[in-house]
Order: sequence, then C-alpha cells, then structure tokens
Amino acid sequence: MKTKDFALQVKDLSEDGTFEGYGSVFGNIDSYGEKVMPGAFVESLAKHRREGSSVLMLWNHDSREPIGVWEDLAEDSKGLWGKGRFLLDIQRAREVHSLAKAKAIGGLSIGYREVETEPDGQIRLLKKLDLYEISPVTFPANRRARIESVKSERMDEFARRLRDGDPMPIKEFEDILREAGVPKSMATAIASHGYAKAIRSESEGDQANDAAECLKALRG
Repeated sequence: MKTKDFALQVKDLSEDGTFEGYGSVFGNIDSYGEKVMPGAFVESLAKHRREGSSVLMLWNHDSREPIGVWEDLAEDSKGLWGKGRFLLDIQRAREVHSLAKAKAIGGLSIGYREVETEPDGQIRLLKKLDLYEISPVTFPANRRARIESVKSERMDEFARRLRDGDPMPIKEFEDILREAGVPKSMATAIASHGYAKAIRSESEGDQANDAAECLKALRG
C-alpha cells in the first residue's frame, strides 16, 4: 500500500465529531511529482459500495488505531469529497478531534494501490487508484496537506496589511499564490508584475482596485 497526502479542507467540524470536506483536490502536483486525475477514485468507491466494504479512517495510517468512519465519499469536479465522523467514545478519536479543532494538526493522507498511471513529462498522472483508507496525519509531506484555515489566515493577513497601507513583500505574496496551488512560474509572474505594479501604484484608488482583484483571485 502506498500513501499520499492531500489538502484537508474541513467544513463544520462539530462537537459530535462530524465534518465534511475534500480529502483530495484534483490537479495538485505533490511533493513526489505526481498528480491525481479526475476519475481516479470512481471505480474503487463503486467497488466498496458493491462489496459492502468501507474505506477506513485511521490515525497516521496505523491499522491498530481506527478513530472514526467515513459515512459518505464521492468524486465531484473538484476532488474527493467526504463526510466523516470521529467516534468520540474512543480516546484517540477524542484527542484527534480536539487537535483538529485547535488546528494543531491539518494533514490528511490516503492509503491506496496504484491501478493505472501514465507519465506526462516529469510528472506521473495517477488515473486509477484502489482506495483503502484515509487518515488524519501529523506530518504531511505535501505543502497543501493542511487545514484550509491556514490559507484563510494568510489571506486575512494579506487583506489587513493592504488596508493598513503596509502590503506584504512580493516574495511573501508569491508564497501565498504557491500555497493556493498556482504553478511556480505563474505565481512568480503574477507577483513580480501585477502585484508589484499594484503596490507601486501612485493612485490610491488604482492600488485598492488592483489589490482587491488579487485578493478576489486568491479566495477563488
């Protein structure tokens, strides 16, 4: 079994342990130079439904520590969506639930077997995967495998500094673009030209408009 980290974009983490969000976002080139393609999970999810088996929720891929259940998993145009629930009568699940609420952890990682792959230059396209389990993890390898609020906090800081007339340095803005999934070459171009022009603008109105457009693009 191989493992791979993804962005954990949790919505509505409730007191009873339920949450929903995206465990895998398509089109992200990870730290291994691999990209999961749309349709990668369709056959595996159908097989689980047909056979009555379940995708497991483990802590750090440890088969000795199941911490919850995935009540629903499905692909859409964005990625692998899931609705999960921590089983709070299990001590480890209570601990993970508390850590997630405090944003002390943010990684999500899948355990899978490769079924179909395809080279694309220096990138490997993962076209079909047999999904075994999805684990919250402590140390994700993928830079994007963090709770979405981390990205939101950076954007909030970006907006606050613009309002205060203290825009962040170009390199920091480029880093935010990279964390949002923008390819390196494109992020460098946007930061070095469009953003740099906006913060150098002599017209306060033009600067505000350009900055607003940058913020709007970041929030997607």
